[in-house]
Amino acid sequence: MVSTEIYKAHPAMFRAHPFWFILFVLLIAAFGIGLLILLYWYIKTRATALTVSDHELLYEQGILSKERLAVSLRHVRSVQVNQSFINRILGVGEIEIKTAGDEPEFTVTDLPDPHQVREAISRAQEMRLDD
Repeated sequence: MVSTEIYKAHPAMFRAHPFWFILFVLLIAAFGIGLLILLYWYIKTRATALTVSDHELLYEQGILSKERLAVSLRHVRSVQVNQSFINRILGVGEIEIKTAGDEPEFTVTDLPDPHQVREAISRAQEMRLDD
């Protein structure tokens, strides 16, 4: 069975940590080490992804070794969005996916537009109920 991808997001760099980003850019001119830090940070954010498909949530992270966690949409009980005041201004946040237990199944930080992720999960669950 082929899954249809509904939404895919990677953590944000600049929007999540603008002061660190500016500092590392300044370090490029000063020492050149800022370029290495920014490159590592970029690769790390691209290697982390949350994908919402029509059947499951897939959370992947890792540069050299990969960790993949798949949760069926029918097991998702709640999606919690956490945003501080600064995060709300910058449009990023943290998503906690909870199943049957008290502890979150997984947490993804620094996601852009976290409410879109929550809405995508709700839409995917509604699509499963209509089937």
